[in-house]
Amino acid sequence: MEISGIGEMTPGSISEQFNVCGNPNCRCKDPDNPQKHGPYLQLSYTRKKKSTTEFVRKEIAVDVRKAIENYHAFRKLTEEWVDLSIEIRKLRRQGYRKRTNPTTNKTSDG
Repeated sequence: MEISGIGEMTPGSISEQFNVCGNPNCRCKDPDNPQKHGPYLQLSYTRKKKSTTEFVRKEIAVDVRKAIENYHAFRKLTEEWVDLSIEIRKLRRQGYRKRTNPTTNKTSDG
């Protein structure tokens, strides 16, 4: 996969949530057999040091899951890119050291 083909992305994860409402006569408050409302899909993520939680409609859950996968693919590709850039810099530095005499700072070719 290439970065240019990733598409929409979002960090985070999706989980199923069950809720209890405020109605004292609701089935979710039944003392013998409480039945919570749900499941509701919830996206949770942290971005710029701020935690966010959003409900996700079932109709768009597939798209949100794909956006999460795309985010992970993007992060993997950029990590590989950074690792390769570091390796290239180290190899260039080693090549420069081999061409330079450390005591005179003169290059070996003249």
